[in-house]
Amino acid sequence: MSPFNEDRLNGLLEGLEISIVPNSELEDDSRFDSQFFFKRYLAEHQALHRLNLREIGDIAFVTDGPHGYHVVDEKSPIAMLTASCASDWFAERTGADTIAKWVDDANKRSSLQVDDLILSTRGTVGNCALVTREALPANLDQDVARISLRADSDIRPKYTVAYLNSKFGQDHIARHASGMVQQGLSLAKVRKVPIPVLAANLQAAIAECVDRALEERRNSVASWTKAEDKLLDVLGLGDWAPPEPLTYGARASDAVAAGRLDAQYFRPLFQEVEQRLQATGGAVALRHIVTVNARGRQPQYDDFGLSVINSKHVRTNRVILDNNRTAIEAGSPVQICSGDVLVNGTGVGTIGRAAVYLHDEPALPDNHVTVLRTDKIDPVFLSVFLNSPLGQRQIERYIKGSSGQIELYPHDIAQIVVWDAPDDVQQSVRNSVLSAFDAEHRAKSLLDAAKRAVELAIEDSEDAALAYLASVEGAN
Repeated sequence: MSPFNEDRLNGLLEGLEISIVPNSELEDDSRFDSQFFFKRYLAEHQALHRLNLREIGDIAFVTDGPHGYHVVDEKSPIAMLTASCASDWFAERTGADTIAKWVDDANKRSSLQVDDLILSTRGTVGNCALVTREALPANLDQDVARISLRADSDIRPKYTVAYLNSKFGQDHIARHASGMVQQGLSLAKVRKVPIPVLAANLQAAIAECVDRALEERRNSVASWTKAEDKLLDVLGLGDWAPPEPLTYGARASDAVAAGRLDAQYFRPLFQEVEQRLQATGGAVALRHIVTVNARGRQPQYDDFGLSVINSKHVRTNRVILDNNRTAIEAGSPVQICSGDVLVNGTGVGTIGRAAVYLHDEPALPDNHVTVLRTDKIDPVFLSVFLNSPLGQRQIERYIKGSSGQIELYPHDIAQIVVWDAPDDVQQSVRNSVLSAFDAEHRAKSLLDAAKRAVELAIEDSEDAALAYLASVEGAN
């Protein structure tokens, strides 16, 4: 056998990540996989354990939602929040099912309150959000944990959400999640998540940052609402109740011309939408005013490239850029540019959502997102119109498929009729949307600052974190 050659061994291992952990220092004797011992995880573990820590289970009540199927009640105000509702710092009820009151009454342990935290524990593990008044009343499904901090705890909820969304919180969760096809984090492991006990004044400063971000988020929502209300008011749709007769008929010639035999396509409300649009004198089909109407393709993901926009990033009137995967551009049929309107083309609950892309950096759509580009109508106004009742009712009409496999294809989007409104109306809507976008951008900057302050306190010192927050305050 050849003698040991350390230089040769180092040459063979160059560029590889190697962690050597003594058996006596194993944190979890059930985990021997290499991922658990990434150098980043070990370094963060050491940094955390230089501080005073509290485990979540010692300072909070932790539970999950009711298991099994939940009973949907469309007239109920009680939302059933899922993992996707926790993806953006503040719990979001838009798009969530509403459940029967008796389900909430029978599961008070998971009935949410203001300043609770929700944490996704299956699938996309680690989404963490603060519960605000806008999300209530609400309960959880079985794949989300409720974290309710005790009133006598020395840990603040808004600081905790910043910590759990920091790299230390997210990496700890990722490290302790398990599973092959689908990742999961048990409630027992949620209770074991360590939280650093930072000084009260630093926690308060971080909480203030989160509070200001929440206020900016509310300002953003108010501006979006103003844009939508302006459009509905001008169109006289503020109190519109579309007709929903129990029976109706259609001519055979209309069915042949449309190539559709399903009753959905011929609902009377669609005819009223057409009539209202024609009455404006400015009705025009999208096919006549768009220069690009194309879906993306299945991305070729890579460590470098352009951000990929998928259905979860296209919210109503806003596009989320946060932790997007990247893909190479070569071969993509279309690239997203600032001013393009994006429309979700698949998925129950997400299909038909539209938003204008207002970010400067180009991006790529995946194969479920359609890109619309036009210079004939203001794209900001167009996105708001598509999300209005007149836009959404037409989208409902052109959806195809069944059993959850529903699609909205570009050639059907081209048939949608929009209102080419007077310039002053389009400009008014645009100004409100841009105001909303600016408020959203300020909110994101504040949340990033809160997260970075947590990381500085752990990596450097609490004084460094306070100085950083003071500089952020001064910049604003």
